[in-house]
Amino acid sequence: MDNAKAAIDRLDGALDEYNALKKDIDKLAAYYESQQWLKDFTDDEKGKLPADLKRGVLSEDGVYDLREDERELIGKLLKTVNGYIK
Repeated sequence: MDNAKAAIDRLDGALDEYNALKKDIDKLAAYYESQQWLKDFTDDEKGKLPADLKRGVLSEDGVYDLREDERELIGKLLKTVNGYIK
């Protein structure tokens, strides 16, 4: 019972954290699909952006992989929920 309670509490906290960030994730996805991202990516390739700038969002696969991870997680959650629905 203690292990189950701890797992449920961790999952609840993780879902709260994810839901709090969902709007930011959606904004990131919109940016990644925009012309602004392409311009920023090109400018970075040309060395026009500051050297100390974090570049995670400018990787060609980073945001895409994040969205794929999100889709897989949602599928896993749905499968779990469907296991409770009879």
